[in-house]
Amino acid sequence: MPSDQERLKTTFDSAADRYQQARPEYPAQLYDTLIDMAGLDAGDRLVEVGCATGKATLPLARRGFQIMCIEIGPRLAAAARHNLASLPHVTVINSAFETWHPPVGERFDLVFAATAWHWIDPTLRYQRAWQLLRPGGHLAFWSATHVFPDGGDPFFVNIQDVYDQIGEGLPRDATWPRPGQLPDSRDEIEQSGLFADVVVRHFDWEISYTAQEYLQLLDTFSGHIAMQAWKRQHLYAEISRRLQQRPGGRLRRHWGAVLHVARRADPPPAG
Repeated sequence: MPSDQERLKTTFDSAADRYQQARPEYPAQLYDTLIDMAGLDAGDRLVEVGCATGKATLPLARRGFQIMCIEIGPRLAAAARHNLASLPHVTVINSAFETWHPPVGERFDLVFAATAWHWIDPTLRYQRAWQLLRPGGHLAFWSATHVFPDGGDPFFVNIQDVYDQIGEGLPRDATWPRPGQLPDSRDEIEQSGLFADVVVRHFDWEISYTAQEYLQLLDTFSGHIAMQAWKRQHLYAEISRRLQQRPGGRLRRHWGAVLHVARRADPPPAG
């Protein structure tokens, strides 16, 4: 039987029609830092792991990179092809990253993942990335995560009583990370023995949402997609009710991302 992780990994395909509009854009500075740290030039060849609908693909493709996108969800892959149709130097392949193989002898300047790396089999992901990269190529990944600055919107703390009521509350050891304090994967990258010169950079930004926009965002999160219908209906009704009582009817969500960039170690470690 598939694990909970494997089941949640496949839920995103059902949100293909909402993902592109609902998910946040990443800061332009993040892309600039990635390009600088990886030493990329226009025309370089990139592999994207889990492109979804092309949220991170578009900004990089518009900078002149050739991108091969690997997406496990067939509906997400179809949406990405539609969104990226005007960019002939982008190819979308419907496949699992763990089992996909490029044409023999083909190697890439960068393997990257935006909010997808943690879904890849941890026993294979670094090895697969290393195999795809040319000598001196780079791996990069980041995620968009909720962070809680001083003076941030209290809505998210206050709504936890509803999550508790429906049995979807946070675990007792859950944390409320502040901007710049999200954990990073530097140790994991270095322990793989396959990458060196690890660079970590933090980015944060804020987005204001109406009730409808926020519920559309929740509909792209695996935990909310997999929620029983009655739980989701109760939660969404309460979110809408509480936001209607606010002046302006909006909430502010603060996002954080931790960018990791690492150079392929050459030659490979012994063994």
